[in-house]
Amino acid sequence: MLFQTSVDIPHPSFSIQPFERMLFVGSCFADRIGKFFQQEKFLATVNPYGVMYNPASICHTVERWVADETNTCKVAFFTLGTNHVYVLKATGEVVDNCQKRPQRLFDEHLLSIDQCVDELRRAILLLADRCPGLKVVITVSPIRYAKYGFHGSALSKAVLLLAADKLQHELPGVVDYFPAYEIVNDELRDYRFYQPDMLHPSDQAVEYIWQRFAENYLSAGAKQFIEEWRPIREALGHRPFNPDSDAYRAFLESTRQKALALQQKYPLLRLDELE
Repeated sequence: MLFQTSVDIPHPSFSIQPFERMLFVGSCFADRIGKFFQQEKFLATVNPYGVMYNPASICHTVERWVADETNTCKVAFFTLGTNHVYVLKATGEVVDNCQKRPQRLFDEHLLSIDQCVDELRRAILLLADRCPGLKVVITVSPIRYAKYGFHGSALSKAVLLLAADKLQHELPGVVDYFPAYEIVNDELRDYRFYQPDMLHPSDQAVEYIWQRFAENYLSAGAKQFIEEWRPIREALGHRPFNPDSDAYRAFLESTRQKALALQQKYPLLRLDELE
């Protein structure tokens, strides 16, 4: 007897190596997933210019990011939140942040499926020009937008899902779709997996999505490193009752030595926590 509908995740076209250089751009869901990669020591840049909810703003971030010639990545992770954009009436430009300016200064537009694809394609091609062999993972944020009404929110997500599917077929071997939206709405179909606002996934739900992603996309080497790093990370995050005790100082020194030994095995490991 089954009590859950499990979401099938197609075999990915690539695997992520330990310490991979990654770029996360998108909604606050991208922020939360990106932080898991950062804590596991991947070289992840997460929303460098703030949270971006729509494909046009994601493209704007990529344009700014590639303008710095020192920026590179092997994997880009785009999380689409909405197809709603705000256009500044005075200039006709899509703004990424209204900066608390009066709403009368803006018009709200809806990007079509093709417009979403165009913006995302441009972002991918800009990154691919800078980063040979680039791989891109596209997800749709499971967070619903109550301000559109739930029917309006569902329509917005449908546009994004269709755009992601079209782009995946257009750029096979470059673009993968990861079903975060489906996992929350099918596997985690219970309000216990939501925050008190009943809209945002709980910490437990986000961690589950990270685990599903890691199972499918991380290389054997990356998984092995995470297993070796985990006890050291947990020890470094320990908060003692008596930080001045000899026992705690000995514990810290032991942890430090283990971390340095791991760094000898993995020279790319950055140990900022020890500084």
